[in-house]
Amino acid sequence: MHYSSGHPWYYVLGGKVLSIKDIYNEANSSEYRGYRAEEIKKASGNNSKLRNLKAETIHRLKSDMSRYRQCVFELHRYRKSLTENHNLVCEDVHMSVSLKHNHIYNEFANLKYIEELLSYQPDLFDLV
Repeated sequence: MHYSSGHPWYYVLGGKVLSIKDIYNEANSSEYRGYRAEEIKKASGNNSKLRNLKAETIHRLKSDMSRYRQCVFELHRYRKSLTENHNLVCEDVHMSVSLKHNHIYNEFANLKYIEELLSYQPDLFDLV
């Protein structure tokens, strides 16, 4: 069975830890708009609100990236401590890395959608 990098069992089975850039590329190539898509959509046309959402998103993203690095270090240490015949068990360390991966992925998707809406310049006569 194949698991994605957002699933804890991906890490239990020895999956490669993705860099922040890898996660960004995953989110950027996806059509997914993030868990805040509805909230962002409602702010469409209100650049002040969109800029506030962008600032919040960047703040959360920085915090998530910092915690992700810690989780990755803990996973690395955990993997080094394993014996050759260890049992495959999903531990907190696997959950932590996968959750932070998913948080970062979501924030990048949110940011992408916000940027998309901020870059839209309505025509002067576009009254929709």
